[in-house]
Amino acid sequence: MRRLKVWDIPVRLFHWGLVGGVGLSFYTMKTDGAPFIFPVDIHARTGYVLLGLLLFRWLWGLVGSQHARFRSFLYSPVSMTNYARRMLRGRPPAFAGHNPLGGIMVVVMLLSLTFQAISGLFLTDDIFFNAPLHGLVDRSTASTLAGLHHLNANFLVLLIAGHLLALVVHRLKGERLVGAMFTGRKTLSGEPEDIPATGNSPRHIATPWLALLVIIMAALPVLWLWNA
Repeated sequence: MRRLKVWDIPVRLFHWGLVGGVGLSFYTMKTDGAPFIFPVDIHARTGYVLLGLLLFRWLWGLVGSQHARFRSFLYSPVSMTNYARRMLRGRPPAFAGHNPLGGIMVVVMLLSLTFQAISGLFLTDDIFFNAPLHGLVDRSTASTLAGLHHLNANFLVLLIAGHLLALVVHRLKGERLVGAMFTGRKTLSGEPEDIPATGNSPRHIATPWLALLVIIMAALPVLWLWNA
C-alpha cells in the first residue's frame, strides 16, 4: 500500500464549493425555494459564484499543482479504452490523479457547468428578474439560451448520477475517492501509472501566492456580476 498527497487545498475547496453551489442551484429551481423569498435571485447569485469557481478551476488546470493540471489527466482515446477494458476485467490500474475515464468526465462536467453558468447571464423571467447580460441579446437569442439552459440542466443531472455511480464502483474496488477529496491523500494498492517509477518527472508545486493571484482573477468578475 502507498499513500500519496494528490489534491491540493485549492482543488479540494473548489470541489466542495462546487458541490454546495450546484446543490443550491438545483434546490432553488426544482423546489419552491423555501425559505428564500426570491429563489430566482438566490439561483442567479449562486450562478455568479459558481462561474467564479469554474474560472478558478480552468486557470488552476493550467498553472496549478501537478495533479490539478489538465495535461496530467487528459489521455488518448486508446488509453481510455484500455483502462475501461481493464476495469471490466477486474481491478483497474492505480492512478494517483484522475484515471483516463475520470479525467475526461471532469472536463465534460466543467464544460457543461461553464455553459450553464454563462448562459444564465442572459436570461430573464419577464417579471421580476433580468440577468446582468440580458440586454446584450435579442429576445429570440435569450429564448434559445433559456431552452439550452434547461436542457443542459438535465444533462448535468445525468453527469452527476454518472459521477456518483463511479464513486460507488471505485469504492467496491477498494479505492476511496471521496475521502481523498477531504484529506488530499490517496491510498493506492499498487504503483500509480501516472507517476514514472524513476521519479524523475517534474513535479509542479503551486505556491500560495500563485493560488491567491488566481483566486483574485476569478473573483473579480463575480464581484462585478454581483453588483451589476
